[in-house]
Amino acid sequence: MKNNRIVELSFNLAVQILDVGKYLKSIKEYEIAGQLIRSGTSIGANVEEAQGAMSKKDFYSKMSIEYKEARETNYWIKLIEAAKIDQPNNFGDLRTKGIEIAKILNTILKTMRSAEKR
Repeated sequence: MKNNRIVELSFNLAVQILDVGKYLKSIKEYEIAGQLIRSGTSIGANVEEAQGAMSKKDFYSKMSIEYKEARETNYWIKLIEAAKIDQPNNFGDLRTKGIEIAKILNTILKTMRSAEKR
């Protein structure tokens, strides 16, 4: 199987999200940890599921869900920063990675929409 950038990025983000989530739980930020873990790991799960899509419509549907989950994850990351919740050392590039993934997914969706119009 050839390398797929969005598969790799979303998996790596999920691993980092789990680490951050464990840390947030250790400082008793359970609700935010849970929300971040749910949305942040869902991106990669849906990316993986989309790889086995049975149709273009199915693939597009999964990618749409992934894009929404990426946006939600970025919201939780932004909230953690804005609320000045104590952050672990590996938190720094989380927002950059989340934004990059959302941009890639948005580009995929736009490309698919424009291809349908042709």
